[in-house]
Amino acid sequence: MADDPQGPGLDATTAIDQACRMLRLPTIRGQFPDLADAASREQMSYRGFLAELLLAECDDRARRRSERHIKAAGFPREKSLRAFDYDANSNIDAATINTLATCEWVRKGHPLCLIGDSGTGKSHLLIALGTEAAMKGYRVKYVLATKLVNELVEAADEKQLAKTIARYGRVDLLCIDELGYMELDRRGAELLFQVLTEREEKNSVAIASNESFGGWTKTFTDPRLCAAIVDRITFGGKIIETGTDSYRLAQTKARTQANVG
Repeated sequence: MADDPQGPGLDATTAIDQACRMLRLPTIRGQFPDLADAASREQMSYRGFLAELLLAECDDRARRRSERHIKAAGFPREKSLRAFDYDANSNIDAATINTLATCEWVRKGHPLCLIGDSGTGKSHLLIALGTEAAMKGYRVKYVLATKLVNELVEAADEKQLAKTIARYGRVDLLCIDELGYMELDRRGAELLFQVLTEREEKNSVAIASNESFGGWTKTFTDPRLCAAIVDRITFGGKIIETGTDSYRLAQTKARTQANVG
């Protein structure tokens, strides 16, 4: 793009600014001066310059959309797959996790179960995979199992159960953490079952539990209901066992020994 011998006119710059405001193009509005200067220096074609402007706007919109989806998911903390230490837990296969990170299972509405003791990385993976799904445009919701059950009980008492179940049924991926830490009474278990049934074979559920399926009768005290719930969250899905050795505890012991030494 050839330089304008008289420089960019004030009227043109003002018109561009106003047009970007009207068309809601904040990235082009903010980056236009620098991109225009770079285009002039590099003698970029008009088409090339327009492509740069539009791609900048698209990239920034995609970034802001991902940020909105991640915020809406309600994750308690930031966790990424890049930060996961596979060397600390040989039970977890990096290739399997990378395949899950494509979110094909979310697109198909399949479930995911992460089973293992505390400190083995299951919550990290749950949040990180949920974040990957949110970044790819899926609607994600994270919730602790006990919080979800309490919310369902309150909704039932207030005659809002159908509305609450429908709200949890709409998201593409429901991440339920810490399932199995507390015993649920029959009513709470039945309400949770309704949420899982609402999502069955339509939208994905990912759970993290410190109990193997055989120990779920301590959480869901009705054996038949327990079996039905296990069936709902495993059928056609992926089960990842993160093991029993806490790498958080191992890291703490290593740091303590290093400080003592």
